[in-house]
Amino acid sequence: MSCLYETHLHTARSSACGISAGPEYVQPYIDLGYQGIIVTDHFYNGNTSVNRRLPWREWVKRFCRGYEETREEGERRGLDVFFGWEETFDGCDDYLVYGLDKEWLLEHEEARGWTRLEQYRAVSAGGGCVVQAHPFRQHDYIREVILSAGCADGAEAANGGNRERSYDALAMRYAKRAGLAVTAGSDIHNASRLDTGDVYGVYLETRMNDISSYVAAIKDRAPIRLKTEKGRCDYRGGEKISLPVDIRDERDRSTGKDIWEFLNG
Repeated sequence: MSCLYETHLHTARSSACGISAGPEYVQPYIDLGYQGIIVTDHFYNGNTSVNRRLPWREWVKRFCRGYEETREEGERRGLDVFFGWEETFDGCDDYLVYGLDKEWLLEHEEARGWTRLEQYRAVSAGGGCVVQAHPFRQHDYIREVILSAGCADGAEAANGGNRERSYDALAMRYAKRAGLAVTAGSDIHNASRLDTGDVYGVYLETRMNDISSYVAAIKDRAPIRLKTEKGRCDYRGGEKISLPVDIRDERDRSTGKDIWEFLNG
């Protein structure tokens, strides 16, 4: 029997845009049949609620509190809770990092100044993986779409925070064209949204003993079934891109390629 997991979740403790405390999510996810959730609060260069003027070790400790208090409630009620984070580059593109822990962060203060490629190489060396979140999101605070497949193992093909389903259809096409694993996540900030039941996630064939199971599934391109709105990622020919698109090579250098030629190539 497959197990259902949330892969993209924010808490009010560590994400400035978070509305609900981590423990508030636990029972609702259990009621919806989820085996576990991955807390992915906004990291140092994203919309974090943790003061960046703090010394690094103190910053990390406070950043991890959103996950830690969620895990404690999960242990009490019977929901598996895992740790990850979401980092932002240039205010445009976001990456979900899985497979590493608090101790790893404490030892890598340089993480706050990494480039995309430096992040990817360091995370990979540490045994983790990187998934680009909502690659084709075109909200008003984003100035361009940046696609850097060389800095990711996967792409989030369905994101519950996207305003347009076409963003997800484009992300699915991109992931397939670039040879990336595909995932789905709710990108949830408010536990009250769970009342609708319209939440995303992934089905894995077996229960995760720890987050390394998810990393292995991404890196090995294991079969991952997505929980999304029906037809969410289907290409229907009406997809539009209103922002400039920067397609980058394996070393995160701009290629100048046209996005439609790339997707249709």
